Amino acid sequence: MYDHLRNEAHLQLRQERAGHTLQTTALVNEAYLKLVDQNKASYNNRSHFIAVAALVMRRILISYARKKNAEKRGGKQTAVTFMDGMAPYDADLHEFLDLDDALKKLESLDERQAQIVQYRFFGGMSYKEIAEVIGGTEHSVRYDWRVARAWLKCELNKA
Repeated sequence: MYDHLRNEAHLQLRQERAGHTLQTTALVNEAYLKLVDQNKASYNNRSHFIAVAALVMRRILISYARKKNAEKRGGKQTAVTFMDGMAPYDADLHEFLDLDDALKKLESLDERQAQIVQYRFFGGMSYKEIAEVIGGTEHSVRYDWRVARAWLKCELNKA
């Protein structure tokens, strides 16, 4: 599991700006500490653990972005490019914050779609793994992924 988390963290942080202070190992270790520090945490299977890890890594990255971006945002930002199964390699802090805001909005509209985006984007989970965690079929997960991705692209282009 550690290798999977490390790989996903590496994908999240690869090609960040020069001098980026959050490193792959630090992200994985912080996520791991949060995962094992839960008094009543129990995971049904590997997919469930990865899903929870995706949520934790999202929260860590967003928290980091908010801290680094405390000053007023400005200017027109480039929209996030969605690739299946991973966060964009060149996403900047503004993009993560914009994505987090859009995901919160999507969650209020369709919680299932927001979970699917989170699991694919931050956790790199397969359609099969997501279907195991949230229920349903791979086909329904693929459909919801496409719909959610299209909605997020529209939402992010408004910014």
